[in-house]
Amino acid sequence: MEITMDQITSGEDQELMEGLMQRVPQALERLHRRYRTVLRSIIMQVLHDEAEAEDVLQEVFLQVWDRADSYSPRKGKLVSWLCTLARRRAIDRLRQHSAYRRATDRYEVSCNHPDKAVDETHVVERDAFRDDIRELLHQQIATLPPKQQQVIRLAYFENRSQREISALTDTPLGTVKTRIELGMKKLTHAFGGLRDKLV
Repeated sequence: MEITMDQITSGEDQELMEGLMQRVPQALERLHRRYRTVLRSIIMQVLHDEAEAEDVLQEVFLQVWDRADSYSPRKGKLVSWLCTLARRRAIDRLRQHSAYRRATDRYEVSCNHPDKAVDETHVVERDAFRDDIRELLHQQIATLPPKQQQVIRLAYFENRSQREISALTDTPLGTVKTRIELGMKKLTHAFGGLRDKLV
């Protein structure tokens, strides 16, 4: 029985993913060498920016490292799964930048027109500004680990105290504090990075 190239590729891909699930760094290096070019090409089609493409490419491989167990060969080829992740990451980055630019533009308008009479004529703009900020914030929170997302949402969107969050999630108070602190540091860093690139 003749073995096809597809079967060889599929077998090698499966071996790579098993290595990733076992947290073998060499498996990630091999995966990077094998698929870097095709994934970068997909990201560039969306972003048209060399530096941004490199950033997003690294995010894709980190996501694969963190979530290797979410891949199933029954759902399709590994390359298809990787291409889907790359396209989604690139589109997310594009949306973040667009929302940030719109929010920044509106903020500058509001700063340049502080008097009340003018401010009252910009109700729609202010609402849109808040919507953009909210959208951007939710996108950034969605990139946090699930447990950090949970405590951030409870603390800042539901106004829960740290003790309430501890009771609701059956988590030690110290752990809740640490998760909130780590989550907020990551959000601060993310917004700072966007500002440095766009301002």
